[in-house]
Amino acid sequence: MSAPGGEGPHAPDGRDGTDPVGHARRGGGHGALSMLLPRANKGQLVVGLLCLVLGFAVVAQMKSTKADTRFASARQDELVGILSDLSQRSERLRGDIRDLEDTKAELARDRQGQAAMDEARKRATTYGLLAGTLPATGPGIQLDITDPSRRVRAGVLLDTLQELRDAGAEVIEVNGVRIGVNSYFLDVPGAGVEADGRRLQPPYHFLAIGDSHTLATALNIPGGVIKSLQSAGATGLITQEQTITVRAVRS
Repeated sequence: MSAPGGEGPHAPDGRDGTDPVGHARRGGGHGALSMLLPRANKGQLVVGLLCLVLGFAVVAQMKSTKADTRFASARQDELVGILSDLSQRSERLRGDIRDLEDTKAELARDRQGQAAMDEARKRATTYGLLAGTLPATGPGIQLDITDPSRRVRAGVLLDTLQELRDAGAEVIEVNGVRIGVNSYFLDVPGAGVEADGRRLQPPYHFLAIGDSHTLATALNIPGGVIKSLQSAGATGLITQEQTITVRAVRS
């Protein structure tokens, strides 16, 4: 009950533009919607970025291992063909290895054979020099014996040869006669001296290859060759040379 024209309490009828109930409903609706919508924070953004990077890494890894996994998807006949090809290649490689080993062994034999051949040539040269079948060149001496009275006998020449040999002479020549292991000197009555069947005429020229100082010293020892020549009325002149060439050879 209200006084006419007075102001008093009244029931809300919305005439003043305010609806408390409606306002409460609208406010409650916005709160529920805000609770349902996801809220992105900084941590969630970092997690998402990491997931994206991980995905790219997985894809890249799958592409890189695609060639390695091709055998897993290959058929049995393809695998057999690949295995056969590998076996053939392996056999060819083993064959190449065997060929190389054979070549190496052959080269080794050739080196040994060449060494043996070189040693054989060296010995043949040494024996040829000793036998007098090869010419020779080297340091040594030249002994010139003058015998105006022809009193030098075969024995004196033989002593000279022996003295030179004992002093280390390797090659000796007398008046164009090459001296060998079985050479000899022989007195021929009325004809002088022979060497290995060849007549020698004074002066006598000895060529000896060896150490020149040793050879000269051996001929000049007291009571030696030079003294024997002087006793026979002959003279001996020794000349040391850096190079003595002996061309005469024995047949």
